Amino acid sequence: MSETILVIDEGTTSTRAMLLTLDGRCLATEQTELTQHYPRPGWVEHDADEIWRKTLSVAGAMVAQAGGPSRVAAIGITNQRETIVFWDRETGKPLAPAIVWQDRRTAEDCRALRDAGHEPMVQARTGLLLDPYFSGSKIGWAMREWPQLREAGDRLAIGTIESWLVWKLTGGVHVTDASNASRTALMALDGGWDDELIALFGVPRAALPEIVDCAREVGRTTLFGDSIPITGMAGDQQAATAGQSCLTPGDTKATFGTGAFVLTQAGTTPPRSDNRLLATVAWQIGGERHYALEGSVFVAGSLIKWLRDSLGLIADARETDALARSVADNAGVYLVPALSGLGAPWWEPDARAAISGLSFAAGKPHVIRAALEAMAHQAHDLKRAFAADGQDWTALRIDGGMVANDWMAQDLADMLHVTVERPHFAETTALGAGMLAAVGRGLFADLHEARAMRGERETFTPAIDEAVRERRLAGWEEAVRKVVGG
Repeated sequence: MSETILVIDEGTTSTRAMLLTLDGRCLATEQTELTQHYPRPGWVEHDADEIWRKTLSVAGAMVAQAGGPSRVAAIGITNQRETIVFWDRETGKPLAPAIVWQDRRTAEDCRALRDAGHEPMVQARTGLLLDPYFSGSKIGWAMREWPQLREAGDRLAIGTIESWLVWKLTGGVHVTDASNASRTALMALDGGWDDELIALFGVPRAALPEIVDCAREVGRTTLFGDSIPITGMAGDQQAATAGQSCLTPGDTKATFGTGAFVLTQAGTTPPRSDNRLLATVAWQIGGERHYALEGSVFVAGSLIKWLRDSLGLIADARETDALARSVADNAGVYLVPALSGLGAPWWEPDARAAISGLSFAAGKPHVIRAALEAMAHQAHDLKRAFAADGQDWTALRIDGGMVANDWMAQDLADMLHVTVERPHFAETTALGAGMLAAVGRGLFADLHEARAMRGERETFTPAIDEAVRERRLAGWEEAVRKVVGG
């Protein structure tokens, strides 16, 4: 049997495929950007057909690079979570735009449900809060507002991105893995689809997929020639948690991609938060679920993209390191990046971004530095919430596109006052999907054995003056209070 794993990593702004070996080497990768659609303020949509076409293209390129399908042992899939797709079972075509996880169109619906007293029940059963972030309210809105979905009747299929891709790859297998299902607000943390939650959001149960393990064969694809099994699936943050080998309770990772997401491994008992963090399924293998406590920040790398594409302050994200180093401090400038509301621990969907503290002493480098500092500031807010829930971080494993920036990695260590560990191979989301696929294919006995795929790491240790640290945190708290109105 070949020992090469094909990983499909379908993200928010791009989709890519990667060939991984069982010792964690990346043999090749292919990536293409996705189009973001913003039909109204606060709305974010994708074309599910575009996602499929481009995913098929990059995956096909990697199969060819491997030497054909017989040289690929298995496929692992990881994906942007909470984004929801609606399609026709008969034609396999999307019936409506995909509603992206960043989309805030259901803010009023969620507020009404909170005002009606439903949030305690939702949190107790799902580990989630009533926020537009999660898929359930998106589905309910779509069923109400898009008549073509109701008209489809039994032909309607609904699923998150990995569900859509498996359907297309296999020609009709309708499944979702437990980690992605746990992000819909429709699945009980310790069970399956929940009838009361389904009714609360107005979701057609018959359109939902079967919930399955994250590491097992769920189907096969013959689109590249010979049959290749699909044996691993997980939402991107859960995959990164596996890729960072956060396998022991207390192990914590932070991914700085489009958004920023911190997960702390909680073991086989569902965690509970009193500080507006989320409980989620980390993965399910052999029917056994492992859980994580999660803090979700909506805007991280997308802030740098906005500074580049919308404001023109930089031409390339790589400029940010040098710009941040070019000034001694932030000159009193703070940037609260609530471009699509504030996530944990605030959960303010209507909050809007703000740059405060500007003066004639401030210039472009200070604004860029404030943008990078916002990553550590937001992480510090989360750290306090985790600590209040009894899950303080003693170290942090970081990954994602932003952490290639050495200045930012050191700033995280300084502001969090913990050792920060960064792997040499930063694509831990893809690595985790590869590890799960390898376990599902029987190439490793479990994720502990699959740690053989994890490579070398480097560390950053705190080196900031405590008075400077406290002054920065105080300035950040004041800036956030202005945004949230508290």
